[in-house]
Amino acid sequence: MDCYFSAYEYGRTSSDGKSAVVMFHIPDVGIRFKAPFAAVDKDHGNLASLLALLEFIDSNQKYFSNHTFQIYGDNLSIINQVNGDSAMRGEFSQLLNRANKYREKYHFSLEWVPSSDNPAVDSLLD
Repeated sequence: MDCYFSAYEYGRTSSDGKSAVVMFHIPDVGIRFKAPFAAVDKDHGNLASLLALLEFIDSNQKYFSNHTFQIYGDNLSIINQVNGDSAMRGEFSQLLNRANKYREKYHFSLEWVPSSDNPAVDSLLD
């Protein structure tokens, strides 16, 4: 099952402290998610989006129990960190470790896709 995640930075912080939108899309089950988030930077927002997707999968096994997962994101930095292809950013080590625990549990693949091919980004236009 293909799943997509992304984040969008507002460019400024809103009055409630939110600076980004985290989002994911699972086309096979018709799920779209987006929510404001207080991101430190682009990597933080994308990592939060990936974790939101993984937490959704974990808590909704009735939809996912008999599937393998291919997860795609458009932030190569986060993908490389989770895949172990580049060093983890120290300030995000706990979050990256959570993503890796989900990987151990669900054995998903994690690949890069250009933003133009990432359907999670389309949800900004709703």
